[in-house]
Amino acid sequence: MSRISQHNRSAARKGTGSGEKTRCRLGLGRFVLVLLSVVIPQLSCGGGDLTSRLTADGRIHLTVERELMATLFRIDVIVDDSELGREAIDAAFTEIEKAEGLLSNWDERSQISELNHSAGTGPVTVSNELLAVLQRAFEVAELTNGAFDISFASCGGLWSIRDRRIPSDEELVSCLAHVDYRKVALDFERSAVYITDPETRLGIAGLAKGYRVDSAAGVLLERGITDFVVDGGGDMRVSTGSSGPSWPINVAHPRRDVPLGTLGVASGAIATSGDYEWYFEAEGVRYHHILDPATGQPARRSTSATVIAPSAVEADALATGLFVMGPKEGLALAERLPGVEALLIAPDLTVHTTSGFPPVVVLGAASS
Repeated sequence: MSRISQHNRSAARKGTGSGEKTRCRLGLGRFVLVLLSVVIPQLSCGGGDLTSRLTADGRIHLTVERELMATLFRIDVIVDDSELGREAIDAAFTEIEKAEGLLSNWDERSQISELNHSAGTGPVTVSNELLAVLQRAFEVAELTNGAFDISFASCGGLWSIRDRRIPSDEELVSCLAHVDYRKVALDFERSAVYITDPETRLGIAGLAKGYRVDSAAGVLLERGITDFVVDGGGDMRVSTGSSGPSWPINVAHPRRDVPLGTLGVASGAIATSGDYEWYFEAEGVRYHHILDPATGQPARRSTSATVIAPSAVEADALATGLFVMGPKEGLALAERLPGVEALLIAPDLTVHTTSGFPPVVVLGAASS
């Protein structure tokens, strides 16, 4: 008997709603306390519905959700001027849409697609933005000793969660010969990238949402908005300015349809990778979408990894890498990284955190 499941992970959707990958969610606590009334129930805002509420201190809480690139993006801001807030949200969504031309493996016209088509033929000129994303990806690959490696896209077509396809050992051995981030050269002087192996492919799904979230957050900050949440299907950037309370965020339990617990984040990014997000089961074995680049098989050392980091790109990549590494090695790495905290759940559902991870109420699992 087999079954297939996809959990959504909209971090900024209140309550126990769902989105696509991490199942980090914005909790209700803050708004239960500060919300007074709904001022404008629904307004059009550049293609999305805008909800406006008045906070206890007289400011305005604006929320807009839009479906972009098969992901629900949500932006919450708390501002003094609703018009400026709406304009900033529109500008942030515009920035999110621009990223499609850089990072989408499904858009044949994107820069990452052009890179893959040109593998083994010579350097390809790319934007400084894509070069910076690739540089960060390779830095995390180096830090995790290849546990996070965007060149695993070279094997991307072998597995299919949707079709319940499990590749043979022979297929994986052949494919893994082309998985190695060191087969990619970055030329910063010429703003060019060269994939030296003609069979190597790059996939930035593990970074793309984080990049879009960071880009949108940058727009809000440039416009003077310092109290916000940008949620890209669960990859989040949050800011509370200088005096606001932390945004409460629910972290999902990997085996129950209830939150593992709630934590507060005042500034930074948070992302979660879990084996419950996109998987199928066959003969009692769970085959999920987070694959170990060393074996080509689903990673088995964790059930969930939540990372808090300065940027969403970093949190996104590290959540995947630490998941593959497992609690012992993953947390040892996270402890060495400035501004990074992590919570990993082992296969036996014990919860392990770095020393500085925010307090979290853990439900149904032992913390160590």
